[in-house]
Amino acid sequence: MSKSHRLLGGVVLLYFIIALELLIMISPFAVFFYAAFNPFLLFLAKWTATRWLADFFLPHMVLPPGPFLKTIRVAGSVFFVGGAVVFFICAGQVYVNKLFRRVPAAGGLYRWIRHPQYVALALTGLGLAILWPRFLTIVLWTVMVALYTVLARDEERRMVAQFGDVYGTYMERTGMFLPRMVEQAAGRLIRPLSPSLRGFVWFGLVAGLAIGGAFALRAYTVAKLPLWSSGRVVALAILPGDAMMLEHRMAELLDLPEIKQRLTQQPGPVLVYLVPKQYVMQGMIADTDPRFRLYEQHHSLMMISDWIFHPFRHLEGGHMMMHHEMGGGSAQPSPSDAAVRRLIFLSVHTNGDVTEPAALFALNAERTPRFFIDADIHNLALLDVKDLGPGTGWGLVPTPMF
Repeated sequence: MSKSHRLLGGVVLLYFIIALELLIMISPFAVFFYAAFNPFLLFLAKWTATRWLADFFLPHMVLPPGPFLKTIRVAGSVFFVGGAVVFFICAGQVYVNKLFRRVPAAGGLYRWIRHPQYVALALTGLGLAILWPRFLTIVLWTVMVALYTVLARDEERRMVAQFGDVYGTYMERTGMFLPRMVEQAAGRLIRPLSPSLRGFVWFGLVAGLAIGGAFALRAYTVAKLPLWSSGRVVALAILPGDAMMLEHRMAELLDLPEIKQRLTQQPGPVLVYLVPKQYVMQGMIADTDPRFRLYEQHHSLMMISDWIFHPFRHLEGGHMMMHHEMGGGSAQPSPSDAAVRRLIFLSVHTNGDVTEPAALFALNAERTPRFFIDADIHNLALLDVKDLGPGTGWGLVPTPMF
């Protein structure tokens, strides 16, 4: 195996391990995975220059607000599933031609582009980056795309050496990763540059679009979050329909003596998550109960399948029924529970002044769980109060903020 093949294999393996963290973190293997991976994430989160790599750029717990973010969410599933299907179809075509015809594959998608397998893998990786949107995954995705390009050029040199004019003619009528007409039109923009610089320019464009796009999506997401704020307290509703509860009841809830007393003991900005009492992903916010440490519940395949293959059900809020059931409640909550919500209070430390609610979601913000309450929102009845430790259900692993 060539050095370029080994390098690409290592990067691709690393990328998919990180991108599949979503699957690993809700499996029994999470303890072993984070024993090795968490020190790396905590190291990144320790420094201002690298902290953003451990953060997230799309909503994961909050249902995507607005049609644009919902479209992005669906695209994640489409890219992941569609890319994987195309990859295996093309792989089968390549090996059939290699074993039985002993000629390069030139039909199907190979009729228009020379490396549809790499394009398919890139789409699969992009889908994974949307489904588990750490900045680190999108950075490694750009590196993986660059290595695909290097490996593709190396493969083409070997194919020309093996098949001569037959493959050379094929290269002249097809594009490398896009149809030839598209690549020619794009190539005219950088034609004045030397061949050695063109690769760096293309990599810079891909990296800029991918990483810059991730930052833009994060800013857009924060601007669209259904936030309620009053003074130093900012509240976020996980379910879109619960924003009305915040609007009409949050101020009165904060005036309850038990909550007011605890807030006086927590100086600085406070972030509150309003979630269903049995919302199974609350373990990503704080370690509220061992039931919400998903790696102990053995629901990995069911949750991942629902997340990937049923994006529209997720966007319609249907996944909340699954979460309610998996969290220990009945599939259909009783009418008496309809107004019961859990409010998880976290203190937030930022390097700058908090002048806008969105500042609590800054990339340098550090969240520390303090306590949660269960309350009947309509009747303003406090049902339970519990102090919390500093970590989440996964300890100190950086988890999604929204």
